Amino acid sequence: VEGIAAVMSFYTQVRHPTINYETPDPECDLDYVPNVARDAKVDYAMSNNFGLGGQNASVIFGRV
Repeated sequence: VEGIAAVMSFYTQVRHPTINYETPDPECDLDYVPNVARDAKVDYAMSNNFGLGGQNASVIFGRV
């Protein structure tokens, strides 16, 4: 499902929000999208999956 949401962001040109992000850490200066989606040009998206027993995978999707 996460991979589908990542690919759909190419069509909607929206960055998905980080839900329940209320207290930013001043030591970690990243461009978060807190609580509400943001319009943006999306050319690449990454989907991470973490499984039990160390079975992990990452997929990067790109616009063509």
